[in-house]
Amino acid sequence: MEHRSGSPDAGAEAAEAGRSGSAAQGSGIAGSEAGGPGTAGSDPEGPGTAGSDPDARWLALLMHAAFFLLLGASLTRFLMRHPGEDRTPWIIALSITLAVLYLLGPVLGSRPTPRRLTWLAVLVVVWMVLVVLAPSFAWCAVPLFYTGLRILPPRAALALVALLTVFVVAAQLRLADGFDPNLVLAPPAVAAVATAVFVHMQRQAVRQRELAARQRELIDDLLRTRRELAATERREGTLAERQRLSMEIHDTLAQGLSSQQMLLQAADRTWSADPDAARRHVRTATGIAERNLAEARRFVHDLAPADLAEGGGLEAALHALAARESAQAEGALTVHCHVEGTPHAPLPDRVQSALLRIAQGALANVREHAGATAAGLTLTHLDDRVVLDIGDNGRGFTAEPEGVRGARTVRGHGLPAMRARVRQLGGTLTIESAPGEGTVLSAEVPLTTTEDPT
Repeated sequence: MEHRSGSPDAGAEAAEAGRSGSAAQGSGIAGSEAGGPGTAGSDPEGPGTAGSDPDARWLALLMHAAFFLLLGASLTRFLMRHPGEDRTPWIIALSITLAVLYLLGPVLGSRPTPRRLTWLAVLVVVWMVLVVLAPSFAWCAVPLFYTGLRILPPRAALALVALLTVFVVAAQLRLADGFDPNLVLAPPAVAAVATAVFVHMQRQAVRQRELAARQRELIDDLLRTRRELAATERREGTLAERQRLSMEIHDTLAQGLSSQQMLLQAADRTWSADPDAARRHVRTATGIAERNLAEARRFVHDLAPADLAEGGGLEAALHALAARESAQAEGALTVHCHVEGTPHAPLPDRVQSALLRIAQGALANVREHAGATAAGLTLTHLDDRVVLDIGDNGRGFTAEPEGVRGARTVRGHGLPAMRARVRQLGGTLTIESAPGEGTVLSAEVPLTTTEDPT
């Protein structure tokens, strides 16, 4: 202990120690936010982890530097004020021991293991001895506060803080000339503020971890929802594309193959009796095969109708379709095409493709089922819509409401495909027919209505 009789400036040193101890503790509050050994700044598992936060790592380094600066300043002050005293070697040895113990803190971790608790006890004892010998070393109290708060359970940590505070007050009062309220009240106030700051930091760190965990959960839920939505959209797109391809194939390749089959069967029946007629059937089947080949190649290219790809638009494609159907029927069926009105703007590609497919499917039904001798295609351009009528003078049938499939339509895919095409464009398909009175099919597509995505 430093006795007042041993030094002429002992009283001044005691008073200065009390003031500087409070000031140092206050500065320790700011520095301790970075964490000391065993504090949040150096704990890889605690709040404010230095390993995961670059700012916390730099603040932890700043805290360590501040501790060693305070320790060095205390030792320097003692050597300047009390050179050559008997206790000087002890002060130097204990200062070095305190520094070494402080450096061992991060190596031992932050969990309250027996080895870690032993280290803390030795660190506190060495500091107490230094404070008894030279009160200037009280400046290092706040890092010890935070070390105890970080390692010990709450009650034990508060008890340690109280013990260190009482020890600091008692040591400084023994060196004072008289009673000084600042020496009695300032250290407990600083200790209370330091403890409150640490507890607040710890709670904030816990809240931040909980918030980060909730944010990760929300992000995971969002990503999972987006993946599910994308998968659903892909499935719906795949189903829609399959439906569209099935209608395309039915209206082109399937109808062409059906016609080829009928022609080849007719050629087989007349091969011996009428070779010329059989050859005509084969040539007609060959022409249909060529058209089917063009359609197939067009499917591979962009799935657009081959007639439209040749240029001329929907009107030219319908005229070509009518001429081809008439030629293939060899006089048994005559197909006429008529266009009314002039479009204000070119029809969208989807509208042209759908109407051409509807015309192909309808004429295929006429050729296979109606027994008609004449059929007509009428394309009418109106201001806000386009209408395609396909009529024939065949045997007709009893038209049924949409969605009802009778015995006659069980095998057919044509009418449902036509209805689906028109519905996708936001239009309507109507059928007027009666037994013995022919059939009129009308497809009406609006030009200003958004297409139905279904």
